[in-house]
Amino acid sequence: MKKKKYFKKIVGESIYLSPINPNDSEKYTKWLNNANITRFLSVHNQMVSLFGEREYLEKASKEDAHFAIVNLSNDELVGSIAFDKIDYKNGCAELGIFIGEEDNLSKGYGSEAIKLLLDFGFNQLRLHSVMLTVLSDNQRAINCYTKCGFREFGRRQESIYCDGKYIDLIYMEIINK
Repeated sequence: MKKKKYFKKIVGESIYLSPINPNDSEKYTKWLNNANITRFLSVHNQMVSLFGEREYLEKASKEDAHFAIVNLSNDELVGSIAFDKIDYKNGCAELGIFIGEEDNLSKGYGSEAIKLLLDFGFNQLRLHSVMLTVLSDNQRAINCYTKCGFREFGRRQESIYCDGKYIDLIYMEIINK
């Protein structure tokens, strides 16, 4: 009998969100050391070790809003999404997301995961506002976030050094109305 790795906590049309599984540390480590995947992530200039990723996932698995993004049709891990820095008193949090395989980019998994997590955040966690940051040259992500209802509210000019140049960091938010 196959041991179940994921649990359908929040179910969408093509993906579901499951609590993070620390046993996926090898897959995450592979993804996070792929320059094509991490190009737009804060870890783009870091080496991620298997031990370090396992430790991170152990911690994340104990927190409220860290989820694996899983393909509904085949139970394959697609990426991860989370609310970080949740401030329950003021009803705000930061959103982070990444899709791990290049083959899974531009399939709508990211926008569906964001919409599922926002619904959870606004209706279950009673959040009022969610923010995120994105590099100004990550047009695919900016389009996704805009499609999900986020709007730009600030920009830190030339604050991230990546691929031999300085890039603006865009701040985006969505308010639950």
